[in-house]
Amino acid sequence: MTIETPDISFIIAAYNAEETLERAIDSALAQVGVTVEVIVVDDCSTDRTRDIAGAYTDPRVKLICQPQNGGPGRARNTGIAAATGRWVATLDSDDAVKPDRSLSMLQKAAAFDAQIVVDNVDVVPLEGGAPKTMFDHKELERQREISLVDFISSNVIFNTTFNYGYMKPIFDRAFLARHDLAFDDMLRIGEDYILFASVLASGARCAVDPNVGYVYYLRAGSISRVLKHQHLDDMLEADRAFLSRFKLGPAEMQAQTRRTRSIIEARSFLTLVDDIKRKSVGSFLKTAMGNPGALKLFRMPIAVRMRRFAKAAGVN
Repeated sequence: MTIETPDISFIIAAYNAEETLERAIDSALAQVGVTVEVIVVDDCSTDRTRDIAGAYTDPRVKLICQPQNGGPGRARNTGIAAATGRWVATLDSDDAVKPDRSLSMLQKAAAFDAQIVVDNVDVVPLEGGAPKTMFDHKELERQREISLVDFISSNVIFNTTFNYGYMKPIFDRAFLARHDLAFDDMLRIGEDYILFASVLASGARCAVDPNVGYVYYLRAGSISRVLKHQHLDDMLEADRAFLSRFKLGPAEMQAQTRRTRSIIEARSFLTLVDDIKRKSVGSFLKTAMGNPGALKLFRMPIAVRMRRFAKAAGVN
């Protein structure tokens, strides 16, 4: 008997996801007009995550249990290595996809001869309620494709609330294999960005589907929403590795320079916030003088607090 190759393999890296995993799996299984497989990679959960995934009798659902916790990048790589679909799509264990998403994206891939496709995203607030769409539909219609310059330029830290790095692409699995592309399993934040950029730098074409297909649930304590110094250091190191592997053109390098500067400024911004909390005037002034661009990241309420702090400390 010939086993049909799935159109899309959904990769779900799961760690202590018992409250949301079923929603994610069910949404992937509910795709219309395409064939799918769903690979859940349990990253050594301590709750019922493994039991929930293992309880599915649908043969399209496969469970892989990691021998030790290695983070989302490593778990996704495990899933991709086991995938048999023509395309691979990562789906976070606390998010969901709409039923017609995959078909719509595959139609875009065919129309543009693309190896990556991205779509629009609905964002569900922390408190629940009506979702807000991440990107303007008409803007994405005009965009049509995302180049490497577009992608790097969009991913400037603190420049906008959302950027193209929040999009959840589907990748041509054969293209990933042919160019030896995978998630950086040492990264705990920004691993999505590096893979996306690397696929583009390898010559892939990225088509844009302006329709909303992915549902992103904001959650308290998300690592992508709570930046720390180590995260930014890791992002800088990952970018250095990216630049050592790929030779960028002038426009791409100009965009990369802006991104690098933004990460350095963001790191200094976090240091300034720590200085304020510690009421350390000397350290604050030293950081501000070393990277004055970080000061622009403060919004008005914090800026007022800074001025009060400086006045109380006798700084003019």
